[in-house]
Amino acid sequence: MPRVLVVDDEPQLVRALAINLRARKYHVDAAYNGAGALQLAADRHPDVVILDLGLPDMDGVDVIKGLRGWTRVPIIVLSARHASDEKVDALDAGADDYVTKPFGMDELLARLRAAVRRGTPAGTEDAVIETGAFTVDLAAKKVNRGGTDVRLTPTEWHVLEVLVRSSGRLVSQKQLLREVWGPAYETETNYLRVYMAQLRRKLEADPGHPRHFITEAGMGYRFEP
Repeated sequence: MPRVLVVDDEPQLVRALAINLRARKYHVDAAYNGAGALQLAADRHPDVVILDLGLPDMDGVDVIKGLRGWTRVPIIVLSARHASDEKVDALDAGADDYVTKPFGMDELLARLRAAVRRGTPAGTEDAVIETGAFTVDLAAKKVNRGGTDVRLTPTEWHVLEVLVRSSGRLVSQKQLLREVWGPAYETETNYLRVYMAQLRRKLEADPGHPRHFITEAGMGYRFEP
């Protein structure tokens, strides 16, 4: 039974989440401020953290940074902040996903299931990721579609690899640019548009309506197997 730490200063919301999660066989711990969240995380070692950014004692981004100082536990931000720059700040601090309030419970539960899967240790160095359209072999650095190897440029492969290794997780534009091209290119978002279009054309069944390479407007990209 995965353990979830819910961090929010709205008692009614915490109660509603706890009821829904426990009904689905999750263990639930609750904190109502940042200090309590950091202490509970250290004591209970949750499998996933659901975190509000507007906490009474500190900003949620600081909680993310505090957690990232010692743990890679998946963090789902659950916040009423809609501005793209605030979302990007949370993702760059180390959050794995961002859900905006008001939210649908089904969507949050789906994001939570994905986070639990990502947090499960696996031998990702030798992983083969299969989708309905293509297969990615990370160790061999190969992509196969319909029984035929797909020819990718080194840069296309690097973009694909970063996204696949963060499967299901939202990767910010800045992070993707930094990892593929380097820190000097963090604002060159046009690079991403070009290379994502190329990957979709080579790998998606319908590049105009991508199923696996999802754009999160103003924030980044997500790979969905």
